[in-house]
Amino acid sequence: MTTYASILSAAMKLPASERYRLAEALWDIADERSDAELLAEISDGQRDEIKRRSAEIEAGTAKYVTPEEMFERAQRAAGQNG
Repeated sequence: MTTYASILSAAMKLPASERYRLAEALWDIADERSDAELLAEISDGQRDEIKRRSAEIEAGTAKYVTPEEMFERAQRAAGQNG
């Protein structure tokens, strides 16, 4: 039986662009609402940011960080010492 840990480990070995595609696919199946319902819930600014980031990923210019670095940045932004 495949475990969460083994799936995560395999996913982390994928190239960044493939991890993005996998994340997108998982997100799509995680929420049963329609795309229109989901899009109605985000602001114009959020929509613009999604488009900007998607374009960077597709162009190969996106800068990726490790999950650890992302959590450290989030803690610093929240005023916590990580």
